[in-house]
Amino acid sequence: MAKVKITVIKKANLKDLYGETPPAEFNRDMITLECTKFKLGEQFIMDSLNCPPEFCNWAFSDIQRDLVHILFGGSYPWIKEQGVAISCCTDGLRPVIFRIERLED
Repeated sequence: MAKVKITVIKKANLKDLYGETPPAEFNRDMITLECTKFKLGEQFIMDSLNCPPEFCNWAFSDIQRDLVHILFGGSYPWIKEQGVAISCCTDGLRPVIFRIERLED
């Protein structure tokens, strides 16, 4: 079976997205400006259908459709590179964007 490499390519910042007026009030003591789970450029290898260790379970759930599609040989016609997808978690305040690419054995 092929493997999939997941690379963190962008971390959106709450202030960059909404300035000083986010669309909903939230507890500022509980939310950071950026996701603290991932580092820009960080990479994870997925060699099964399970969430890689240390990967955010919420983000994994959000991008799982694209991961499985790429893992099992799929590609997207709007991306020129075969076996590559760009996907993101659905955190509406500070989403993280990932590059997903199939690694052939």
